[in-house]
Amino acid sequence: MSKAASMMTDTPPAKIEKQAKTAADRLAKAKTAIGEVVYGQDHVVDLTLAALLSGGHTLLVGVPGLAKTLLVETLGTVMGLDNKRVQFTPDLMPADIVGSEVLEEGVKGKRSFRFISGPVFTQLLMADEINRASPRTQSALLQAMQERFVTIAGQRHDLPAPFHVLATQNPIEQEGTYPLPEAQLDRFLLQVNVEFPDLDTERMILLATTGASEAKAKKVITPKQLQDMQMLVRKLPIGESVVNAILSLTRNARPDQSDYEFIRKHVSWGPGPRAGQALMLATRAKALIEGRISPSVDDVIALAGPVLQHRMAISFAARAEGETIDGIIAQLKAKL
Repeated sequence: MSKAASMMTDTPPAKIEKQAKTAADRLAKAKTAIGEVVYGQDHVVDLTLAALLSGGHTLLVGVPGLAKTLLVETLGTVMGLDNKRVQFTPDLMPADIVGSEVLEEGVKGKRSFRFISGPVFTQLLMADEINRASPRTQSALLQAMQERFVTIAGQRHDLPAPFHVLATQNPIEQEGTYPLPEAQLDRFLLQVNVEFPDLDTERMILLATTGASEAKAKKVITPKQLQDMQMLVRKLPIGESVVNAILSLTRNARPDQSDYEFIRKHVSWGPGPRAGQALMLATRAKALIEGRISPSVDDVIALAGPVLQHRMAISFAARAEGETIDGIIAQLKAKL
């Protein structure tokens, strides 16, 4: 075990290996249960599970009708998590998300304030079309996502544990939307692009979802087991080569620190240290899902897109030349 790996935990390697095997078996059963309801989105399921195991939030980007809502509902059932859904609209107010205090009249005419919690008080919150809400309402999620509590009338109210936000965005229709600010985008561990299914999968969807009955998800994992796996992810060893790959990727994605001319020329701003933290956790989570004890450089390459694409911006000149964020990240990955 490398020096970088040995500094991660004091837990004996044999115990970590045993815990990892148990967790991998549970995750395999969870993936099977999800796959019985959500068809043809294995890559999306893997990335979303990796974000959950890392203790983070996920931004799902895709056109309507690609089972994003169904995925969140199914994840909630399979992982044993309480889940709620909020449809974001321009008239949604912060109190509609976090809750508010109401004045009540009790016995003998005595009045007092009572806090009524909003939908954010759940373990798995689906923020549907988050970019349709006003910036004021979007920012109501900011403290909750980062701090895991909200403050109402000066009083702190802790959110349930675990707490995860799975937000969706429609990449096509931007009329009447409010793009998320960089600070809030950075709160999402991963951005997952949900693509159209292939021919065989779409055929399966048509046959399986238009009959008299549909498959129902079943509980496989408990919230306590999920929290234990989240702690295990942080204990998994990580090699020096993987740490160096993460540092090389994130630092070279910043125009003021990059060794590469194409970054300095085309990128306006790059990822902060939170991108490296996301890669450190997500690569270990990916390894655990696949039944491995520690991540590899290949895991860093596989997760570079979901971690970096919402934490970087290219210049107007780069867009005029036909450059894209995906293309820039592909060039970065090729350098590892």
